[in-house]
Amino acid sequence: MVEEPNPKPSKQQLLSLYHQMLLIRRCEEQLAKSYQAGLIHGACHTSVGQEAVATGVCAHLRPDDAVFSTHRGHGHALAKGVSVRQVIAELFGRVTGCSFGRGGSMHLFAPEVGLMGTSGIVGPCILQAVGAGYTFQLLKADRIGVAFFGDGAVNNGAFHEGLNLAAIWQLPMLFVCENNMYATEVPFAYATRNQNVAERAAGYGLPGIAVDGNDVLAVYEAAGEAVARARAGGGPTLLECKTYRTRPHAEGMRDAGYRAAEEIEAWKARDPITCFRERLLGMGIVTTDEFGQIETEVNAIIEDGLDFAARSPWPDPATVLDHIYSAGK
Repeated sequence: MVEEPNPKPSKQQLLSLYHQMLLIRRCEEQLAKSYQAGLIHGACHTSVGQEAVATGVCAHLRPDDAVFSTHRGHGHALAKGVSVRQVIAELFGRVTGCSFGRGGSMHLFAPEVGLMGTSGIVGPCILQAVGAGYTFQLLKADRIGVAFFGDGAVNNGAFHEGLNLAAIWQLPMLFVCENNMYATEVPFAYATRNQNVAERAAGYGLPGIAVDGNDVLAVYEAAGEAVARARAGGGPTLLECKTYRTRPHAEGMRDAGYRAAEEIEAWKARDPITCFRERLLGMGIVTTDEFGQIETEVNAIIEDGLDFAARSPWPDPATVLDHIYSAGK
């Protein structure tokens, strides 16, 4: 019997997708509350509304696949396998965080699960992921490089250089554009004449796929095909996920003023978690009790992570120069 190249997800996989999205949402909501309470002293960029992208893509990745992300990387970190404890502790500046309390919201690192870093600089994740893809190709390793970036990065030179190099060398790559329509507070419609990012792939001779980034199954299916193609030697894919963040660019910044309140509410009505839940209930695949059990489990994980972070120690000032230079041999 020949297996489907991208078989439909089982009930357990569907529940896992819902669990992952809800975990990201509840963690982001807790981080926003913690910021407002003065427990987070640096920036805090949440991905509320965009959970389907990280979830749908990372569901196909292995721990040794390399992910490079942006300033809005909490969801990618969680979907790649970083624990809630490590994420909250990192934003609290505690030594038990994934970057030992040194990185904060924008600099999350967990090489042990393949999260090779998030960055507040726009675009470098694209080139870093290309470097990972090239490394895996040279090593003949069954691994891929993945870059998550926003619409604000696609007018950056790194986007052109990264896609061009990955295409001509047929690197095992996945480029994921989370097009949430705004770069900080600048509308994508103002920054470019062609707002369809996926169409740009044709100029580099690689597949460009646009999906509803609020539909986790659409993301899951498109990412599954792209990942399978990359692992099989078929080269890179540009995946544009059209989505929306319903909170400010960063906590403490204005929510509206540069975008209409009606626009925000319209996108809230398309909430990826609520829509997925209603879809599964309507299909009779999952019961309300099963969703309730997931909610209880996720809430317990968040409470545990918050308690863990609050009890964790601050970094020892004597270690301020650690992890800056290689000790060598």
